[in-house]
Order: sequence, then structure tokens, then C-alpha cells
Amino acid sequence: MNVSLTGRQIELTEPIKDYINASLLSMEKYNLDIISASVVVAKQERNRGVSLEYTINVAGKNTIIIKQRDDDLYAAADLATDRAQKAMRRLNDKLNDHHNESINEAKKESSNTNVINASERFEDEIVPHDLDIHKPRETGEVLEELKESNKQFEIFNDMDGKTRVLYKRSDGRYGLY
Repeated sequence: MNVSLTGRQIELTEPIKDYINASLLSMEKYNLDIISASVVVAKQERNRGVSLEYTINVAGKNTIIIKQRDDDLYAAADLATDRAQKAMRRLNDKLNDHHNESINEAKKESSNTNVINASERFEDEIVPHDLDIHKPRETGEVLEELKESNKQFEIFNDMDGKTRVLYKRSDGRYGLY
């Protein structure tokens, strides 16, 4: 793994470099092919703190970028390391998931099922049906149905093809939208 440490407006002393390198080496336990890791430590002038950015390149996968700000450099490094380890653990779990199967197993399973016959069976069962809500209705007809039912509103298409809502108002009258 190639490690690049950069300090912006802050001098990286040997203890700081060793601490960050040790935190990066702890990520190798996830057995992912880490190509490179870049760490940028920058001093924040307005907040009087530091920001730390990890950029970890994993072979064949997306780049993991973690940004962390804190008043203390070591606290920021710890928090960023924890977040990076969590992302690495998720990636490792995704790759080693027990639901992943090999290509040979998938080929064997697909040869055992007859996909063509199954699709023909389901194709015969499809029956098109028009829904009642799409048929145009007279407003008076819908009003009578609404009066007889316990519904608060009714949605329908009128004779002009517009979608309408007929609803009971709190004063006992009816509204049309």
C-alpha cells in the first residue's frame, strides 16, 4: 500500500506521521487490495481546529473518502479511522457475503430449471382489464354514490377526461376539485 501524508498549514511531526500510518495499517485486516491511501491534514483558521481527509483506493472498487473535523488532531484521526474501518468492513462483508455463488453453481442451477416452459405457462394467465376509475363518469352519478356511501371523497374521470375529486365538506355540502 502506498501511503501519502500531506500537511496543509500544519507541520506533520514524526509522532503524528507514525500515529496516522499505524491507523492506516490497521485497515489491512479486512483483506482488501488497498492500492494507495492518501491523508491530507489541514489546519482550519476560522474554527481553530484541524480537518483530516482519508482517500483510500481499493483495487476494482470505488474510492473511499472520509472527511473529519475536530479541535484535536489525534481525535480527528481516531474518528476518521473508525469511519474508514466501518466502510472497509462493509465492503469486505459485501464481497464475502454467503449469498454470492460461483458461476459454475449458477450454470448448474439454471440448467436444472426449464425457463421457457415456465414463461409460457405465465403468459397464458395474463388477462387485460380496464379499471373502473379510468372510465368517464357523470358528476351527478358520482354525487349520488357519495351520498349513499360512508366515503369522504371519490376520485373519478369526468366526461372531458379530467381527473376530478368530489368530497364532503365539513358544513354538509359537497366540493368538486
